[in-house]
Amino acid sequence: MLTGPIRTQVDQIWNAFWSGGVSNPLSVIEQITYLLFIKRLDDLHTVEESKAEMLGGEMERRIFPVGNDSKNEPYENLRWSRFKNFEAREMMRIVDEHVFPYLRELGDEGSSYGTHMKDARLGFSSPGLLAKVVQMLDEIPMEDRDTKRDLYEYMLSQIASAGQNGQFRTPRHIINLMVNLMAPAPKDVICDPAAGTCGFLVAAGEFLRDNHPKMLLNKDSREHFHKGMFHGFDFDATMLRIGAMNMTLHGVENPDVSYRDSLAEEHGEDAGRYSLILANPPFAGSLDYDTTAKDLLKAVKTKKTELLFVALFLRLMRTGGRAAVVVPDGVLFGSSKAHKDIRRMLVEDHKLDAIIKLPSGVFRPYAGVSCAIVVFTKTGVGGTGDVWFYDTTADGYSLDDKRTPLLDERKLGVTPAEALAGEDHAKNNLPDILARWNDLDGEGDRPRTAQSFMVPAEDIIATGSWDLSLNRYKEIVHEEIEHQAPAEIIAELREIEKEIAEGLDRLEGMLG
Repeated sequence: MLTGPIRTQVDQIWNAFWSGGVSNPLSVIEQITYLLFIKRLDDLHTVEESKAEMLGGEMERRIFPVGNDSKNEPYENLRWSRFKNFEAREMMRIVDEHVFPYLRELGDEGSSYGTHMKDARLGFSSPGLLAKVVQMLDEIPMEDRDTKRDLYEYMLSQIASAGQNGQFRTPRHIINLMVNLMAPAPKDVICDPAAGTCGFLVAAGEFLRDNHPKMLLNKDSREHFHKGMFHGFDFDATMLRIGAMNMTLHGVENPDVSYRDSLAEEHGEDAGRYSLILANPPFAGSLDYDTTAKDLLKAVKTKKTELLFVALFLRLMRTGGRAAVVVPDGVLFGSSKAHKDIRRMLVEDHKLDAIIKLPSGVFRPYAGVSCAIVVFTKTGVGGTGDVWFYDTTADGYSLDDKRTPLLDERKLGVTPAEALAGEDHAKNNLPDILARWNDLDGEGDRPRTAQSFMVPAEDIIATGSWDLSLNRYKEIVHEEIEHQAPAEIIAELREIEKEIAEGLDRLEGMLG
């Protein structure tokens, strides 16, 4: 967690960009990403220098070559530790005319750190702004991986709070809920086909570090973690850069974060490759048939992106693979043939595990649409038994546009630092969701009036439409309504009931 002083420093950097004319939040974090990447290159070079000096040999890996670049500038001047001491205009010349071209060369060479820098450009022309931002970034202590991680997470939250680009970021506590539900294992191959800032992949990596620390002590599993486990796709180059840096700062050396239009490109090479899908894709509405991947249209003939993404998840998963994905409520009860086909596939062809209804305000202020987390396993031969339904009513934050915390910070999230008291559950359901998920044997006896309950696959099939909406199966008794409704509503209902009773009495008298 960022300390107050570091958080203040980050805010000052953000404000410096805004006052310097860089007002688009994505542009701000993109420029900060470039500068952090440049600083990281210098840090890596310094580590290699120290290692060579300690062992008395040559550097195994030299980030900055000996000699001059193509414009006759010493490569030494391209290092952060060198140019940060230059006068502002000289710093601007070095960074703009030499450092950024070098970043683009790294991208052309296919370096693990340079892949997403091939289009890197300095996005402002003020030497004073560059000097100020370099100085402020240099003053933030980033030796610790946790600090670098939290710093970038905080900057990503600034994207969300800034407005129009918040759709790229799923709230961190919702991501953590989904990751904890799936509990990634060291041998998993994890994919997010709409990766954005790679929040799901980052959280999965952190879960593995926390729960399987020995994994990184074994050569093979460490190699898998850094180079084979994480796969994220997006068709926005800016988001790819941000996502790749997010993974890098969280200690994943060479993730597969690559350009791909997941709904438009064929998936032959990736079909059946991944053991775990974690995603909250953007649901844009409809696509043209001509631009949609033919292998997806074979699975479900529709233009609806929300249905195509579910078909995509099934296409990418290996048999036995698991998924936790966010879908809009329409997927659960839509009446079109395509909607029914997708639900039938999940229930009858594979194994549907859970439907976790989310409050409609979870993604505010960017979207008020109701959504749910769908958890399923790809089998190809069915296997759905009892499907677990959970009615989430609170996630720890107000459900209006402000999304104000309702509890102390130590009581927020899926695994809060401080145990929740009885009354706290009404403000944060997430720990309860995880606890009940980890003890599903105890869920079978819960009545359908409870917050969570089981529904047999036979009941879902019997609807004729494979309806997966929670309200289709949840039962509400009169006592529950009376307990939950505001007192004034109850009083008004009782008054209406009294008037109806009196009217019936008068009617009986007239008829008698």
